[in-house]
Amino acid sequence: MYSFLNIFFFIFHTVFTLFNVVGWIFPKTRKLNLITLLLTACSWFVVGIWKGIGFCYCTEWHWQVREHLGYHDQTRSYIHFLILKLTGANLDISLVETATIIVFALSLVMSVWLNVKDWKRKKDL
Repeated sequence: MYSFLNIFFFIFHTVFTLFNVVGWIFPKTRKLNLITLLLTACSWFVVGIWKGIGFCYCTEWHWQVREHLGYHDQTRSYIHFLILKLTGANLDISLVETATIIVFALSLVMSVWLNVKDWKRKKDL
């Protein structure tokens, strides 16, 4: 079961992250993208008040699964972990975290802007 969960979290969390980054591009997925971005922001910055800024439930659960499987390779950044596992590149964690927050902020701005634009266009019809 834990091996399945490990694979599940690799796939689910990676797809969720990629959707956060590009979901705003497609008109049909913009509303859902805004929801996933806001859920991510709440996890990072609201729950993060108590559990540490940047806290992510998916990351927490994945780390628990991996610990149960005997892996102790977690970093404080899931993106850093993915880059390391997928490419073998052990980039500076501060660089990865900075790039992550910049990409997240740009994605959130684009999602809000395009969702408002779509809403205004629909309202004017």
